This record gives sequence, structure tokens and C-alpha cells, in this order.
Amino acid sequence: AYGRGFANNKVTLLNGYGRFVDGNTIEVDGEHYTADHILIATGGAPTIPNIPGAEYGIDSDGFFALREQPKRVAVVGAGYIAVEVAGVLHALGSETHLLVRKHAPLRNFDPILVDALVEAMANEGPTLHTHSVPKAVVKNADNSLTLSLENGESITVDCLIWAIGRSPATGNIGLENTEVQLDSKGYVITDEQQNTTHKGIYCVGDIMAGGVELTPVAVKAGRLLSERLFSGMTDAKMDYSLIPTVVFSHPPIGTMGLTEPEARTHYGDDNVKVYTSTFTSMYTAVTAHRQACKMKLVCAG
Repeated sequence: AYGRGFANNKVTLLNGYGRFVDGNTIEVDGEHYTADHILIATGGAPTIPNIPGAEYGIDSDGFFALREQPKRVAVVGAGYIAVEVAGVLHALGSETHLLVRKHAPLRNFDPILVDALVEAMANEGPTLHTHSVPKAVVKNADNSLTLSLENGESITVDCLIWAIGRSPATGNIGLENTEVQLDSKGYVITDEQQNTTHKGIYCVGDIMAGGVELTPVAVKAGRLLSERLFSGMTDAKMDYSLIPTVVFSHPPIGTMGLTEPEARTHYGDDNVKVYTSTFTSMYTAVTAHRQACKMKLVCAG
């Protein structure tokens, strides 16, 4: 589909490994290509913990490559991918364990959402293990895996999935041959218009320092950058302040804007009003199992 789109828009697609030779030149499999504008959008790659036996686990790509449904699964992580994958496997009938480092998954979300998710997991699964930090993985004679934790506990499963985050794919692409600056974690530093610290080189997506790691956000930022560079919209820039997001968890989560704690910090307690409601969604209104729906509206002023 992408190939057809490129062809229809007269975009030349080069299949190969690219790296910067200098600020205006990219080398792809020995061939050099120069441009006045170069966009870095290499995305991220799953992070694997540096512990003994970590190689026995798989990442989110490996999850989609599974040929059989595992009977027992441990998912390690507290973000979107971990929560979604654990929810899918549990709903399909696998004995599923979700392990998080701290008190709950999705800790950056509003407390009402976190509490509702934790409550649903306690009542319906998957099994949530809080304050659980992996220490080592051992492969047993029957090909099962035993995951040892720093708290002394252990879990034996048939499949171990690492979902502890993603790292920016900025290594080995020749950025040292440019003036592009990275932060301490390897993310590309940009201004509000996607400019890097090297004139003519831009960045969007998961590798941008301080960005929002969501595909639609990168697509929108790329479109606005194109409008600015080629359509004369010199002030075009991405607004990262109010971005809606959804987590395909069980139950699903949708949110936009500041959380209640963030709003109180930003505007002050006296300038924030909060409205909450709990009800049964129409989706489960006539079923034997009625799932509670919780809503919060945070108002400033």
C-alpha cells in the first residue's frame, strides 16, 4: 500500500541501509544522494533488559509472529503495549501475568483511569504483579521459562514478552557526521517546527526529544513540516498540548488534555473543578456481565 502511494506521488523509494555522510548527503548501499532538506523519521525499537536470559523473551514484534497461542504468558511493562498485549492474551484464555516496576500500569494517566484499570484486572484479570522487577530468566528442560524477580518471587510461563519501552533508532545512521544534537537518551533535539540543530535536517516521530510517541502524531507533524517547507506556510507547526489518545485495554481507555494532578499543578487547586461519573456503557447494558464506565471532566477557570 505504501509502495503504491509513493509511486502514485512520484516518490522514489530506495530499499537499503541509509546513513549520513554529511549534512546534505545520505549514503545508501554505496550510492550517495544529496538534498536540501532531509527528514529523520527512523522511529524506535523495543528495549530489552540487560539481565541474564533476556534473550529467551520476545518483544512486541515477536508477539505478532507467534504461530500458536501460549498457555501461560508473562508480559513485562507498564505502558500501552504491555497493557494491550496482556489484555488480548487474557481475553483469549491464556494464563496471563502483567508485571510492572511500580504500583500500577499506565502511571502517567489520570488516577481515575489507573484505578479503574487496576480494579478491572483484580476482578477479571490478567494477574497484575506490582513492584516486580525482573532479575533473570532461565529456560527449563520442557522449554518453559522461569522468570526470577528482585523481590525473590518467580513465575514459570511458556512465553515471556518484553514491553518495557522503546529506544530511539538514532545509532549507526551517521549523525556524528552532522551537527544534529541528541539528548542523554539518544533522542533528537528539535525546536517547535521540527528543526534539528543542523540547518536543513528535520525530525518527527518517536525519536524526537520531548515528543509524543503516537503514529498519528508523527504523520500530522510530517504533513505540517511539508506544508511549511513546500507550500509557503512558514508558521506551520505541530501543537502537542492537547493530543487525544486511546489504549485498547480491557476495558478500553480514552483521554485528552491534562490529568487532574497536572491541572492542579498548572492552574492551582482553587482554579480547577472536577466532575466524575460512573455508569454502565450501552455496549454491555443488556449483557449478563455489565462493565462499569468511568468518566472525569477536569475544568480550569
